Amino acid sequence: MFLDQVKLSLIAGTGGNGVIAWRREKYIPKGGPAGGDGGHGGNIYIEADPQLLALESFRNQKIIRSQNGKSGSSGNKKGANGQDIFLKVPMGTIVKNSATSELLFECIVPHQKHLICRGGMGGRGNTCFKSPTQQAPYICTEGTEGETKEVELELKLIADIGLIGMPNAGKSTLLAHLAHIEVKAAPYPFTTLYPNLGVVTLDNYTRLHLADIPGIIQDAHKNRGLGLSFLKHIERTSLLLFVIDISAMEERDPFEDFLLLRHEIECYRKEILEKPFLVLLNKIDMDPSRQNADLFKKRYPFPQETLFEISALASTGFASLMQAIERLTTKAQPSSAPRSPLLFVS
Repeated sequence: MFLDQVKLSLIAGTGGNGVIAWRREKYIPKGGPAGGDGGHGGNIYIEADPQLLALESFRNQKIIRSQNGKSGSSGNKKGANGQDIFLKVPMGTIVKNSATSELLFECIVPHQKHLICRGGMGGRGNTCFKSPTQQAPYICTEGTEGETKEVELELKLIADIGLIGMPNAGKSTLLAHLAHIEVKAAPYPFTTLYPNLGVVTLDNYTRLHLADIPGIIQDAHKNRGLGLSFLKHIERTSLLLFVIDISAMEERDPFEDFLLLRHEIECYRKEILEKPFLVLLNKIDMDPSRQNADLFKKRYPFPQETLFEISALASTGFASLMQAIERLTTKAQPSSAPRSPLLFVS
């Protein structure tokens, strides 16, 4: 199952203790202090990895600890530092404080590392306390504890285009034909249980990333169905494609479906509706679709040039659609956040 949200307890390593030791060498009866410092505890970093698609690696992890520093030793030998841990997460992951929901940072630059928990400092050996007035200090310090944090990792996909529609509207079929990938599609609701992603290449060789989220139903913003869990994945898109089943084979009013989709998005985050959008009247090749499309156009309150009649199954109506997508994505200047060269979940 697609994992896009986890809570973790992060514990950085404790610093090693400093030690008390003395030089014991032949012909040097009073060699003085020789206790080494302790090593620093290991840090915990979070790194954005463009090759990852989800937070699956954290499915069975709740507590993550980095290595403690080693204690010092005689001969002024410093203890080894604890090994750092690098937690790799997908692009688009946001890191929040679990207790306060405070946003700590976002992982949107490939391979950028963020220090999330700093390891403890190593203790000081008695050599550090030698002075003109204290030639034989019998004192050392313990290493300090590393930082601990309760964090929540939440993935919000980085894509140029978001496909939005009711269950069984044909989004997955459309994605499969546009991106030339295999996506599970079947004539029953909620075939898509997690986001599918694909790459579409335009005539000008621009590569756009598409995200197909599970179907939205009424009251999705109240955690009904699967919509609430995945609405966040269209927040970073620069263009919305509303996919409407114009055949009404599910005995739903296509225009009411369109209004419902907009309502659910508005209830979730109204700023999303300010993005450019196109409405795709899908399954136009079916018998009742032509009459339904005419009725839809009469009730449609937005410019008619944002409407497109297509058949995802038959791959018809794509030419003018792709031209509109190219025009709007160029105008909107898609998110500057870098993306991986290919992203898709099948």
